Amino acid sequence: MSTFNRISLLTIVLYCVALVVASSESPNLNSRSIHDIETRDTTTERPVAGFVMKVWPAVIGAALYGISGLLHWIHFFRVGQRYMLTLTIGMTCMTIGLLLRIAVSHSPYSLPLYIVEDMLVLLSPCAFLATDYILLSRLANSLGRDIADDCLLIPSRRITKIFVWSDVITFWVQAFGGGMSASTKTASIGTTVSMVGLVLQLVSFGLFTILLVTFGFRVQTKYPKAWDVQSPVLSVAGPFKTSTTTNWKILYYTMCFTCTGILTRSVFRIAEFAGGYNGYLATHEGYFFLLDALPLWIVMTMYCFFWPTRFINQHDANAASRYAPALVPLVESNKYGSQSTGSL
Repeated sequence: MSTFNRISLLTIVLYCVALVVASSESPNLNSRSIHDIETRDTTTERPVAGFVMKVWPAVIGAALYGISGLLHWIHFFRVGQRYMLTLTIGMTCMTIGLLLRIAVSHSPYSLPLYIVEDMLVLLSPCAFLATDYILLSRLANSLGRDIADDCLLIPSRRITKIFVWSDVITFWVQAFGGGMSASTKTASIGTTVSMVGLVLQLVSFGLFTILLVTFGFRVQTKYPKAWDVQSPVLSVAGPFKTSTTTNWKILYYTMCFTCTGILTRSVFRIAEFAGGYNGYLATHEGYFFLLDALPLWIVMTMYCFFWPTRFINQHDANAASRYAPALVPLVESNKYGSQSTGSL
């Protein structure tokens, strides 16, 4: 059994154990005495979130997101491009959201505090989706306009517009639903609205994932010289490295990996909202950390080691986006006609 398979098996086992622990977590409010947290000044029967949030998972989560976010900001100021602000801001907002869970645990009846926390945790991943949307267009253009036009199912100039706009629309739908779900009077309607936004987001990102995978397959079959670039992964990986590399496939595979975490989180959120405000997943916060916060942190932290702009030829990407001819730096200039090995 290879090292990769051992790590994968160990990860699956740990996740199964963690899920068992999460499912056995009691939503009983007596796990922490309400009177030890704050004096109830209304007739509210239960905290706004439906349970008293635990402090220690929020502390660990905020620390992990904070460290990764800090590394992203370091990369941004050293070798970043403006479009990478979606990633850095998203990680920062997620960190703040997890920190606010600590505050909510000590003030479980504070509706304004809960709304801010819930909005940050629910909506920050939209920035992660936008990052991948932007990167695919940039990565395809960096290989040359011929490859981008031939291998993408949608013209590169439209990818960002279509998917980012879908991200914006689903963002506001989720924000509207999340705001309504914070009130007990409109919780049911708000949950439904949020779930609609999450379903639309999942469909949109699912289509993008198909677009991403198809792009790689077409480059591999039609332009083998562009695909067969080689460089040791460990030689270019590092949280502080700034050197550029021509092995664009490392970034491509990293993007594919991020899709798995984002899709996992999206499916979980839909299941959570489908169960309702008082549902099993909604009242057992262990599932939030295991199927939402943790997968997103794992996949987006990969960009700390493989900062995207290091793998994208900015000159060719910008030239292609302006509809100017752009050569592929990885292969000969006459590759287009002679290297095609078939079509999809």
